[in-house]
Amino acid sequence: MTSTSHRLLISGATVVSMDDVLGVIENARLVIEGDRIISLSSELSAPPMLATDEVIDARGFIAMPGFINAHMHTWQTALRGVASNWTLLEYFRWMHAGLATQFAPADIYIGTLAGALNQLNCGTTTLVDWCHNNPTPEHTDAAVDALERSGIRAAFFHGSPKPDPKPGQAPFWEVRHPRKEVERLLAQPRFGSERQLSVGMAVLGPHYSTLDVALADFRLARELNLTASMHQGGGPARAPDGWEVLELEGLLGPNINIVHGNDLADAQIDRFVAAGVSFSITPENEMTQGHGHPIIGRLRHRGVAASIGVDLESGLSGEMFTAARMALVHQRSLDNEAFRRAAVASDPVIPPTSTIKTVEALRWVTVEGARMLGQIDRIGTITPGKQADLVLVDARLPNMQPLHDPINAALMQTSLANIDSVMVAGRWRKRGGRLVDGRQAVLDPETWLAPLRESGRRLAAAVGWHSQHESTLHAH
Repeated sequence: MTSTSHRLLISGATVVSMDDVLGVIENARLVIEGDRIISLSSELSAPPMLATDEVIDARGFIAMPGFINAHMHTWQTALRGVASNWTLLEYFRWMHAGLATQFAPADIYIGTLAGALNQLNCGTTTLVDWCHNNPTPEHTDAAVDALERSGIRAAFFHGSPKPDPKPGQAPFWEVRHPRKEVERLLAQPRFGSERQLSVGMAVLGPHYSTLDVALADFRLARELNLTASMHQGGGPARAPDGWEVLELEGLLGPNINIVHGNDLADAQIDRFVAAGVSFSITPENEMTQGHGHPIIGRLRHRGVAASIGVDLESGLSGEMFTAARMALVHQRSLDNEAFRRAAVASDPVIPPTSTIKTVEALRWVTVEGARMLGQIDRIGTITPGKQADLVLVDARLPNMQPLHDPINAALMQTSLANIDSVMVAGRWRKRGGRLVDGRQAVLDPETWLAPLRESGRRLAAAVGWHSQHESTLHAH
């Protein structure tokens, strides 16, 4: 038996498969061969077992699909905590017009590497890296090299920087997405439908570009058969009638991904849903930076589910279970408040039941992320035939005992301490609470944390940024 056909049995776990047919299987027998799941059944009903190379006793663990982080600017990892008190306007000024302009390719590399490794540490197996600070091909290659080295499954969404224009220079909103750069990436053998790395386009869209640029970018994405993802919202649109023109041109469809969308009118959402457009929501950052209410509920009313992303580790944690809980409880709160407002004096003001169940929120960070990427046939559920991307959650720890409902516990009780092991394409990337390489050798965090700290110090100093703590001390 060759190394590529290594057969692993994970025995005794409670499997939250997220597969509509398989559901939850207690005391499960999960068999992985190479990079794929080959069988999943209950130990009590399983057929005779074929020979295995390795058996893992997972009694007391929950096995679930790896999280899919649908939107993150991973290049900002060296600036953790810098943006925690910023509104969106401050973010534009300090990050895009200031800090971003100081990044060398080495800064992009170490930030992306550290960010991707932290995603693995937190249970994310697929990362949509929305890279919009890549002024040169060297910056782009540094980001992709880091993703590849980390071992995470990643969709690299190639973007463009947003600095203030210099005299005689066209502003970023008048610059079309660089075809040659996208084609250069697509020609690289490390990208492809059967690879862990894929390519998308992080475009400006009609909110942040002229209509001419939006039309050109949408047409390029359609021609190259790539997802075109764009931020929507945050101040007045550069092309106020842009979406109407794009729709008339027949350029809306499942390859279009809208991030945020808090300010969209109901009629716009109706048209987007009818066209098959996907939505990625970053609830925690949208609420803290002033975007407006996340549109989870507005989409649900139209029978559409969103994918979820972290957005910015420069301001927030990278934990997808936190992002999912934020989305869930915020929308429950909005629904509960709507119920109270609709009540008359004689009616109860407490809703009779919750509007959203935990299993739905768990789908936002697994199934719906896979659907947005067009990879639902490969990832998003623990299903025989799919890639072996999964997480072992240690439910024996005090914060998850006693375990009554594995779905509720997986979403509402899990913390970073419970993320014991993480597998991507059949290879462990975290094992026994520690990050490992594909051969299960433990990684030394200092190999990336030391250069990450140095990068962060240099970048912040270059624009004169000081922490709130330092500012408070200086004031006194």
